[in-house]
Amino acid sequence: MTNIPFRIDPQPADMKASDGTPASAFTTDDHTELNRTHHKSDDGKVYSGVWECAPTYEDIPAYPVAELMTILSGKITLTHKDGTKENLGAGDSFYIAKGTPVVWEITETLRKIYMIAE
Repeated sequence: MTNIPFRIDPQPADMKASDGTPASAFTTDDHTELNRTHHKSDDGKVYSGVWECAPTYEDIPAYPVAELMTILSGKITLTHKDGTKENLGAGDSFYIAKGTPVVWEITETLRKIYMIAE
C-alpha cells in the first residue's frame, strides 16, 4: 500500500464482509462482520483498519496476533486468565499480546480501529 502518513476513516463507506469469526461464536441471529484494511506492510505482517462485529463469545487459548485497538462504538468484556473481567466501550484503547489467553465477549455490536502485528 502506501508509505505516507494517512488517516484511518472510522466510518469507511467501503467496508466489506469478513469471515474471521467462526459462525458458532455469534450469540445472536446477527452474524455481521465487516472490515476495511487501511494499510498493510509490504511483507503483510503489519496492518491496520476498521473492524465491526455483531455480538460474539470466544474463549481464545492464545490470541493469534499482537493487536492494539481503540473502540469506536459498542461494548466488549474481556476475561483474563485469572478470571478478572474488564468491560470496555467507546473511547477505550487496549492491547492484547500475541499468545495471551482471553475470553472475548462482544456484548454490543463493536466497531474498532486496529493495528495488528503478526
